[in-house]
Amino acid sequence: MTGGDVLLRDDRDGVRTLTLNRPERRNAIDAELWAALAEELRGVAADRSVRVVVITGAGGAFCSGADISVPDNSHPIYRMRALTDVAALLHELPQPTVAKVTGVAVGAGWNLALGCDLVVATPESTFAQIFSRRGLSLDLGGSWLLPRLVGMQQAKRLALLAETIDAEQARELGLVTWVAAADDIDGFVTDLAARLAAGPPVALAQTKALLHEGADSTLREALSAEARAQGLNFATADAPEALAAIAPPPRPPITRRRSRSRPPE
Repeated sequence: MTGGDVLLRDDRDGVRTLTLNRPERRNAIDAELWAALAEELRGVAADRSVRVVVITGAGGAFCSGADISVPDNSHPIYRMRALTDVAALLHELPQPTVAKVTGVAVGAGWNLALGCDLVVATPESTFAQIFSRRGLSLDLGGSWLLPRLVGMQQAKRLALLAETIDAEQARELGLVTWVAAADDIDGFVTDLAARLAAGPPVALAQTKALLHEGADSTLREALSAEARAQGLNFATADAPEALAAIAPPPRPPITRRRSRSRPPE
């Protein structure tokens, strides 16, 4: 456990689950929890024993956003730096990340989920870019994530109107990867994380980085980055082992039978 138990950590078979643990506030993130998240993500990035990261919330909610009800006398620049650090660390994390969303995911809480590589929700989950209802604009990477995920018009719809949408609408927009029944989501995410953890860590990290970088690069730049990444992959044991596993068995050498010459008649 970290951050005075506002952030719970569970390690199992290469999967680290981080649980936002402020259920009395529907896991709204205060300064202590922002700091705990940043510290944990920094540690995970350097921990080779962690193959997958799952982020979820306690008490039937994912995250109701930043906790703006808590008085904070620090300058807004410093308050925003805490959010910026978490968003950047999550985006740059080499391991695959999964958001397990039950209940609400709004504002910075929704963007925390969108910052993960894959999102699993229940039919009861609800989502909102709630910022404009609070007299605020997007943060935690929402202005970068939304247009890339849903296009500019739908991003403007979600951000300007601050509509609440359900899990099926979010899935149709490409903001949720899978919707699993509430009784099944734990098993679904456990199986998903196990499949990711069984993958080649270097290759998955390279693939994730290539997809992120490719969104802002030319084809030539993407091809160059892909070539560099494959060089790294072939320097690991994973690629040769995988190729050996699928290679056809060697064919036995062909032996030619010597023909017997017939004696002259």
